Amino acid sequence: MHLTPRMILLGAAVALAGFVLSLAVTVFVLLRLPEDYFARDRRELPRPGRASVGRVLGVIGKNLAGWLLIALGIVLSVPGVPGQGLLTILMGVMLCDFPGKYRLERWILRRGPVRRGVDAVRKRYGRPPFRFPDEG
Repeated sequence: MHLTPRMILLGAAVALAGFVLSLAVTVFVLLRLPEDYFARDRRELPRPGRASVGRVLGVIGKNLAGWLLIALGIVLSVPGVPGQGLLTILMGVMLCDFPGKYRLERWILRRGPVRRGVDAVRKRYGRPPFRFPDEG
């Protein structure tokens, strides 16, 4: 297959769109979370109740969006591909439901480069950094 200038331009446009979209979603979510989001030892689960069709579809949609963000984050983590790979993966993990999710979220966020990036974004928009149980 021969690469044409049009194909190269299209690839660059898709990469740029992915970068902008992942950055926008990441910043939006990081700013909406309260500073004590990671400070609790355990996350409270929603109360059981009768599941409506809308609620079930919402959960399915949220999980699909999460897994798509995780996949996009993996692609953005490849050297040479512009984007916030680890932060996009973190946002995807936050949307998905699976056992051990809370521990994984805190583990990812505590990684040095991710933590510095998240704290910088929150500081830029006047939000305090996240707190963790052992930080008070």
